[in-house]
Order: sequence, then C-alpha cells, then structure tokens
Amino acid sequence: MTGLFVTIDGPGGVGKSTVAQLVVDLLREDGAAVHRTREPSDTSLGTLARAGTDLYKGMAMACLIAADRYQHVEEEIRPAIAQGQTVVCDRYIASSLVLQVLDGVSRDAVWELNRHADMPDLAVIINARADIVEKRLTERGAHSRYEREAGSSERECGHFREAARFLMAAGVRVLQLDASTTEPKAVAAAIVAAIKEPWITRGNA
Repeated sequence: MTGLFVTIDGPGGVGKSTVAQLVVDLLREDGAAVHRTREPSDTSLGTLARAGTDLYKGMAMACLIAADRYQHVEEEIRPAIAQGQTVVCDRYIASSLVLQVLDGVSRDAVWELNRHADMPDLAVIINARADIVEKRLTERGAHSRYEREAGSSERECGHFREAARFLMAAGVRVLQLDASTTEPKAVAAAIVAAIKEPWITRGNA
C-alpha cells in the first residue's frame, strides 16, 4: 500500500509551517503514518540553498533548488510514500514558481527545471490578504532576502495565486485556502478533510 504526497506552500508570514505541523498532528491522531519534511531539504544541497539566499540568485539559485528537490524526492519522499506514509512537505514546486520568478527567472524556465520531479497528490496553497501577511511577517521577522524586500508580501500573494492556476492547468490537484481571518487549526482541519476525500489516490493527483 503506497502513501500520499501533500505539499503546503504560501507566502512568507502566512503561517504555512505552523499549519503543516498541525496537519501532521491531526493525521497522526487519526492513526496515519506521517512523514514531515521541508524544502530546501536538510541534505547538504538543501542546507547550501537555505544558507545561500544572499549569495545565489536568479538561475543559479533556481538550479540549486531544483537539484535539491530531485535528490529530496529520490532519497526521502519516494521511500516514505512506498512505505505507506503520508508525506507532508513544507514548500515544494509552487514556491519555486513564485520565488524564482520574483528572482528574475521566467516561469517557463522554472517549470522546465522542475517538471520531472514527482507531482504531489494534493498541492495546498495557503494565501491571505497582503496587508495581513505583511503584518505577520513584520512581527515574526524576515527569514530571507525575499522577505526583506519592500512590497514582498503583495508580490508573493499575487504570484501564489498565479502559481495555483498554473499548476491546475498542468493537471495538479490544488487546494487554495485563505488564512486572512481563519485560525491555523481551522486551515489545518480543511487540509486534513481534503486529504481524506476519496479522489486523493496515488497516481491520480
């Protein structure tokens, strides 16, 4: 019995990582075998990408993120799915379609770099009003140069909506959620409900 692959993306400050952990907790409470992971991954490539956002830009960063993704899929994601686990990944291709595009790489080029990676059974994109995301990001503090740029929240929110449309057009099952006024627990519950829907089957994303 194979597992499922669920990805959770969204602009910095939207609460994505908090929701990802809540989803993992809810699934485990239901007795599911769950593997939580993230991108950039915790491999040497992922660590290089995570620590190098101020050093690597444009196509160099896009290629580094894609290389980390392919290794991550092969060495961690696929084995966990093969063991029947539900993989919950904090950031995946949707984030590349936003951050690398904001970094000056065309969407087509980003897609070409990543389209051979395994597509998720469910790609969740959490968004919110830009002013709310900006406020949360200010309170939390910026984690990367993408988040330190003026007006980053408004641009990210808009690009994530575009990324959702792009992935749906590519045949990926996408769930869009608005976290402007919804508590993280409610957002997580909506994701878990979607994971449990009968159309979520391996190979039928």
